[in-house]
Formats: sequence, C-alpha cells, structure tokens
Amino acid sequence: MLDERSYRGANGPNLQTTYGPDSYFLGPDQLSWLKRGLLNSRATWKVIASDMPLSLIVYDDAANRKGSEAFAQGNGPPRGRELEIADLLRFVKDSGVVNTVWLTADVHYAAAHYYNPDKAQFQEFDPFWEFVSGPLHAGTGRPNELDNTFGPEVRFIKAARADEPNLPPSAGLQFFGHVRIDGASGQMTVTLRDRADVALWSTTLDPKQG
Repeated sequence: MLDERSYRGANGPNLQTTYGPDSYFLGPDQLSWLKRGLLNSRATWKVIASDMPLSLIVYDDAANRKGSEAFAQGNGPPRGRELEIADLLRFVKDSGVVNTVWLTADVHYAAAHYYNPDKAQFQEFDPFWEFVSGPLHAGTGRPNELDNTFGPEVRFIKAARADEPNLPPSAGLQFFGHVRIDGASGQMTVTLRDRADVALWSTTLDPKQG
C-alpha cells in the first residue's frame, strides 16, 4: 500500500518538467522501496494499492479548476507529480516486471481503466489495468476528468450523473471491489460491486510469463 500523504510536496500548479521536492508525491525513498519490491517479487500478480488514481484529475481548487491533489496534471507529457509515475512505469517495462495491477480509490465512484501506451502521450510502458472503487459509506461523486498522459481508456464507470450533486449513501451508489486469483491457472478476476453485493462489471486477466 502506497502512502501519498506523508511524502508529497505541497499542492500547487505542479507543472515542473524536472523531478524535485516540489513534485514529490511518493517521494524518492518510497519510490525506491516500490521498485525493489516489484523487482524482487516472485508473486504472479504484483498488486499496487494506491489511495489516488493515476489519471483522474482531482482539483485542489475545484471551483476554479486549479491545482491538483492527485497525480494527474492535465493532458500532455508528464509534468509535476506525473514524473514519478512515468519513471515507475518505465522501470517496470525496462526491468521485465509483468502482471502489475493498480487498485485505487479516493474519487467516490467505481471505474475500470485500461492503460494503453499506443494512446498515451508518454509511451514507455507496458499496458496495465487500474481498478477504482469506493466509497464504502460516504458521498458518491460525479465522474472526474481523465488525463491522457498515460493513455487511460474507460472500460467501466458507475457514478453520480455529471449534473447531480454529491449523493448521500442512501442513494445506493456505494461500491467495493473483489479480486479472485485462481490457483491453478493464475488468472485474476476483478469484479466491481455495489453495496447490495450486485456484480456491476467484471473482467478476467490472464497472467504473462516474466
């Protein structure tokens, strides 16, 4: 589980083109720890749990659409906090690490994103999935804007409508995710569910050989 609260720099424009303290989100120590863990792991699937999605824009000043609380800094090449993600994705590809999956939250709805380098501004990575799920008991949000830096494709989304306010739990739009790995085949099945345990969407991923 990544800790983005203890290591990151202050919120701001985050439009730096070179990596430094102002653009830290994971921070160098935690980023190095993650790289070591991925490189040394003998697990079939390397699941990265992050409380922030990679490509959903979460404005620090939502009313004026300025600043960012998250990784995403808007369409275009990596800038600011995105520099850490670009470095990590390049490392995973160059090191031959396979079967990485991101489980994320924070934006108060459910979504499945497929990251496609062919559609990205930064292309030095292998395709991967990110699954977003939440909240368990909080307001349900509207869909966030998607940043094209790493080429995310929305394969599923369930949220409040864009014209609706932040909905209370009584509205029923509460979500969680379930991950199952088959011991014989190594296949990973990810299912996004609502609070009534109804399966909303599911996909089964085949493992690659490293």
